[in-house]
Amino acid sequence: MSDATEASGTAGAAEAAESGRPDGGGAGGRHVRVVLVDDHRMFRTGVQAEIGRTVETGVEVVGEAADVDQAVTVITATRPEVVLLDVHLPGGGGVEVLRRCAALTADAEQPVRFLALSVSDAAEDVIGVIRGGARGYVTKTITGTDLVDSIFRVQEGDAVFSPRLAGFVLDAFASTDAPPVDEDLDRLTQREREVLRLIARGYAYKEIAKQLFISVKTVESHVSAVLRKLQLSNRHELTRWATARRLV
Repeated sequence: MSDATEASGTAGAAEAAESGRPDGGGAGGRHVRVVLVDDHRMFRTGVQAEIGRTVETGVEVVGEAADVDQAVTVITATRPEVVLLDVHLPGGGGVEVLRRCAALTADAEQPVRFLALSVSDAAEDVIGVIRGGARGYVTKTITGTDLVDSIFRVQEGDAVFSPRLAGFVLDAFASTDAPPVDEDLDRLTQREREVLRLIARGYAYKEIAKQLFISVKTVESHVSAVLRKLQLSNRHELTRWATARRLV
């Protein structure tokens, strides 16, 4: 399915929701409309297969998106109750989606709530999206049953975290002495941060490209952007910078 087809299907789902057509529900009559945002099509397909059986789970997947622009368009068109949001996306990452959808998140009558679903368990990723407005953060090791439960909890206004990640949030927000925002790090997109960490760990460009499913040329572009934003000259300085901030 092309992205254009996805957008078309999304619009149809929005019309169905507005017209009040019944779409079924899970056990106990629960029902939640969800948008999947992830830049890996196979992952979206797997999640859809796992949780999108509306009659059994009560979860109706009304749209998908692979990058920031698509996400904002689909979320605005469908107004789901919950968005499953990857942290690392082309176009600025999950934080950028949250920023551009802030008005929908703040809507008192029909809020769109965000649950981060990411392979990353890095503290800066968790804290970044929670500061951006997400209601929770779970990793992609979560089971389908637990993910469905997390989606409904977020729909109801609860905060949901994988057990290990909750500590990051408590450390950052539970006291008035929360860690200050690193302005240098905040200049980087989520993808640039990921490339930064891999460079600092000694990965070659080809290895980074393979791990992140991007081209070597794209890796080179990210590295150049990171060096420029941090005013560094080479990867050795970059490694020292990342190590000093415990990002490696």
